[in-house]
Amino acid sequence: MDRAGLGKGVALALAEILSVKDISGRKLFYVHYIDFNKRLDEWVTHERLDLKKIQFPKKEAKTPTKNGLPGSRPGSPEREVPASAQASGKTLPIPVQITLRFNLPKEREAIPGGEPDQPLSSSSCLQPNHRSTKRKVEVVSPATPVPSETAPASVFPQNGSARRAVAAQPGRKRKSNCLGTDEDSQDSSDGIPSAPRMTGSLVSDRSHDDIVTRMKNIECIELGRHRLKPWYFSPYPQELTTLPVLYLCEFCLKYGRSLKCLQRHLTKCDLRHPPGNEIYRKGTISFFEIDGRKNKSYSQNLCLLAKCFLDHKTLYYDTDPFLFYVMTEYDCKGFHIVGYFSKEKESTEDYNVACILTLPPYQRRGYGKLLIEFSYELSKVEGKTGTPEKPLSDLGLLSYRSYWSQTILEILMGLKSESGERPQITINEISEITSIKKEDVISTLQYLNLINYYKGQYILTLSEDIVDGHERAMLKRLLRIDSKCLHFTPKDWSKRGKW
Repeated sequence: MDRAGLGKGVALALAEILSVKDISGRKLFYVHYIDFNKRLDEWVTHERLDLKKIQFPKKEAKTPTKNGLPGSRPGSPEREVPASAQASGKTLPIPVQITLRFNLPKEREAIPGGEPDQPLSSSSCLQPNHRSTKRKVEVVSPATPVPSETAPASVFPQNGSARRAVAAQPGRKRKSNCLGTDEDSQDSSDGIPSAPRMTGSLVSDRSHDDIVTRMKNIECIELGRHRLKPWYFSPYPQELTTLPVLYLCEFCLKYGRSLKCLQRHLTKCDLRHPPGNEIYRKGTISFFEIDGRKNKSYSQNLCLLAKCFLDHKTLYYDTDPFLFYVMTEYDCKGFHIVGYFSKEKESTEDYNVACILTLPPYQRRGYGKLLIEFSYELSKVEGKTGTPEKPLSDLGLLSYRSYWSQTILEILMGLKSESGERPQITINEISEITSIKKEDVISTLQYLNLINYYKGQYILTLSEDIVDGHERAMLKRLLRIDSKCLHFTPKDWSKRGKW
């Protein structure tokens, strides 16, 4: 809500005060804006606080549980207290909610969970496709049979002239919608659960969050010629959290306290590229495969850096069970890290990505989709279908939706009719061609609102708008993976003991 006299673009927003500190006699408050992503959390002065209304959590009311033992009810911030009951200048054990003056971000920042300004900080994963955010999820009605994995479908136009035609066959019903997450869930109907299994090697256990881990602890990171402003907490050593700038070697990712420490390290560091095997190179883009057991120090440093931009994943110092695929850009000084993704050596749930990150300076340049495309290219070589580990971040979900949509539409639009009949394709065939897991294929078709049930069979309707939008998007997608430049031999990790 806009407040009179505050000027254009300034509003009041409800926020939690997580901590208070005193610098030279001036109090600063660390606030989290309610219903906004933690990327926007910041330290503010008391001038931006509206002290007329402060909300403290109620005392926890003990309630009996099923086994008769006393339990507790979550605190509620509904009780109002007078302005005189202000927090003291200490870290607050319980967050206090208060209304404060909030300088509204740019249009895309003002959306909860949206993407912030580009120069300083990057998305926790990849660049979003803003076109896809305007679409609504269309879920098949409960009264309508759910499309099966082997069912053919025919494509009809919405305006009377079909651009493509594809048909469907009865078979096994889909079990789940893999795109939904706790934050980024899709609509669902009976028989189509939207919540995926929130399991995996690096899924963050939110039950252990405390005030410390909810606050950004690193002010700024210098990596090569770039300075990055972290978004989230990362467990760097405590003595480094008070520094104005944390210096990292861009080749081995070791951290130092000062520029002089970094310069001294650079005289001894022999690396000019990530350790490990270079398995892909085309032009200036290279991918390196790094074994978390053989290169433990680099892998741990990479995880520490990535945690600054990933909120949904946790950090494990035991990197042995993981492989890291680091994408670099080459110039005369060496191979500079652009982004990376990690994957388990053995995944029981067909995950082909555990964590994925594009660093800030390289966002919105097509590198995010390149990382995703490379992960599926590896799955093709392995002869498997894959899916990213859930939950995805908000921007990660948008990027995967965009990649899945473009890849599936590319397959559908490339189908050719035989003997004048509409071309037919099954969910299984799409999954085999693209290595995208069947659940992701089905949810993407529903997300694009392509699936319809007509005269006893499933049809995929490609409207002129969808076709034109896809063609425009593909013209902008200049970076693609060339499978001829990939030199990768998959390993059977189940036969390698402790890797």
